[in-house]
Amino acid sequence: MTMIRRRSLLTAAGLGGVALALPASAVGAAPGPGGAPAPIDLPAPTVGHPVGTVSLHLVDEGRQDPFAPTPRPRELMVQLWYPAAGAAGRPRAPYATARVAEVMEQDSFLDPGTLTRMRPTARLGAPALPGALPLLLLGHGRKGGRSNCTALAEDLAAHGYLVASLDHTYDAAAVEFPDGRVVRSVLEDEPADWDAAEQKEVSARVADLRFVTTELTTGGSALRPPGLPCADPRRIGVFGHSMGGAAAAEAVRQDRRFAAGLDMDGGFFGSPVADEGLDRPFLLLTALAEHDTWRRWRSHQQGWGRQLRQRDSGHLSFTDRPYSAGPGHAADRMSPELYSALFGTIAPARSTALARAYVRAHFDRFLRGRPSPLLDAPSPRHPEISFVWSRG
Repeated sequence: MTMIRRRSLLTAAGLGGVALALPASAVGAAPGPGGAPAPIDLPAPTVGHPVGTVSLHLVDEGRQDPFAPTPRPRELMVQLWYPAAGAAGRPRAPYATARVAEVMEQDSFLDPGTLTRMRPTARLGAPALPGALPLLLLGHGRKGGRSNCTALAEDLAAHGYLVASLDHTYDAAAVEFPDGRVVRSVLEDEPADWDAAEQKEVSARVADLRFVTTELTTGGSALRPPGLPCADPRRIGVFGHSMGGAAAAEAVRQDRRFAAGLDMDGGFFGSPVADEGLDRPFLLLTALAEHDTWRRWRSHQQGWGRQLRQRDSGHLSFTDRPYSAGPGHAADRMSPELYSALFGTIAPARSTALARAYVRAHFDRFLRGRPSPLLDAPSPRHPEISFVWSRG
């Protein structure tokens, strides 16, 4: 049986970087016969408020892209989710562009067309509610993409947050720009020097997060088009899945604008966070029971902190990936050991409900001053969540 590299698992949002056991005939297998497949609906937000979404093309003219094959400014695609004033006449947003979905399906060993069947709730270009909203920056895992946590982002938006999810160019599986260019990931699945690779990747991600934060809070180019939501510069949080969680922690360490952070099952790689801790609130949600970087972080954390473990879960349970895995026949293309490590046995809808509850409780507490008992003790309504460690 192929061994799953623990470090790879804790940096992967796609399946790049994870040891696979694939039958030679399985990769790229065609969908089964029959009529047109049914849509795959992501769960609607837990409140009925309409949600809008829009994508922004941002260029950091002051920074050279560290991964580009030729020198050029760092270029990003960012998707915003926000509470809308209304959604009448606005089309439902796609999960990803067709060209990006095709790349992600190949990388995730899904049937062709699986991700184009995914249906979010948000409406394209719906007018934003007036007023400044608390801002949450969201980062994907290694070789993932900005759509990976759409169900979570939509729920946060319905509850009054402005969520900005970044495609980290040359890291994300694929990024499509408005002029039609598609930029694929250049990251190695198994770098010869993981430490050096992670330091470079996290550094680029943190610079991306800080740049987008500035654009959204200081009237930069991101706010020039009319009708976009407004971010409150006094209430900013940052979170992410896998490597996105590692970058969120380092962003909190570097930039005091981030009042609180959260990591969904990411090792604290590529930065000093594990050995220095953080002086602001940070929540760690994990599927694995333990990891060396988490143990070290707990002994150095200075501010409020929690590590909560979600039972019966896999590394991708905190994302939308479980919704596509079944319909896309991912289990037919990987070993049972890997499938279990990635998806666990928890039902996708239940895992989404738990992530929504605890992520929102965390940021409600530290950005809105709304304490929640969910963060103080185990809840009988959420028996899958156990408290591994607490501070403050």
